[in-house]
Amino acid sequence: MSFLHVNVEDRVAVITIDKAPANALSSAVLKELSFVLDELKNQEEVRVILLRGEGRFFSAGADIKEFTTVETGEEFARLAQFGQDLFEKMETFPKPIIAAIHGAALGGGLELAMGCHIRLVSKTAKLGLPELQLGLIPGFAGTQRLPRLVGSAKAFEMLFTSDPLTGDEAVRWGLANHAFEEESLMDEAFKMAKKISQKGPISVASVIELSRYSKTQEYHNGVKREAELFGKVFTSEDGKEGIQAFIEKRAPEFKGK
Repeated sequence: MSFLHVNVEDRVAVITIDKAPANALSSAVLKELSFVLDELKNQEEVRVILLRGEGRFFSAGADIKEFTTVETGEEFARLAQFGQDLFEKMETFPKPIIAAIHGAALGGGLELAMGCHIRLVSKTAKLGLPELQLGLIPGFAGTQRLPRLVGSAKAFEMLFTSDPLTGDEAVRWGLANHAFEEESLMDEAFKMAKKISQKGPISVASVIELSRYSKTQEYHNGVKREAELFGKVFTSEDGKEGIQAFIEKRAPEFKGK
């Protein structure tokens, strides 16, 4: 693997995303993560997974530059579908997945974190979905998971303003479980992971399986529609302008086309 490192200790598998400078979620990173999860699923010595980012960020989002190589709305929709399927795999994974978030979890990075069962954050972390700032929309089920976690009003605020939450705010809003000082985040995350690893694996897997029934059919319809609109928005004039402006590090000029 090129972008992920895996270390197993005391029944806890620590997956580290290592793609400098911002741990962007390129298609290669997502494919590696899917492969790693398949490998860990049947390893009896692994009972809990801890997901973290190397360097300054958890993950600052999708690889925007990679989007410039995609041409059609159908291709964008398929890209979104792959991410959605991966994060659904995580949410229904039979072993708990804990995200330890420091630095930034933005865009696809936050969608990745929302696919985990538990989110622990540093107090100064930044969590947000800034896609509308680029004239785009989330595509990895962010429009569906965020309202389930923080409520529709707060989800609209986060999406419409593109303003990120701090770690402390994320806990108050219900987006994260606990906030810690950055230097103690991994110790606290590992402590929780070890505590969970001592529970019966069958019982833990049963709880995760039963949680699936809390989703309505509308959620699945919404995820499908999100992928379709993801493709439509990315191929609009505003979508192309937003991506180009991001690459050129300037403010976009949206025309509503």
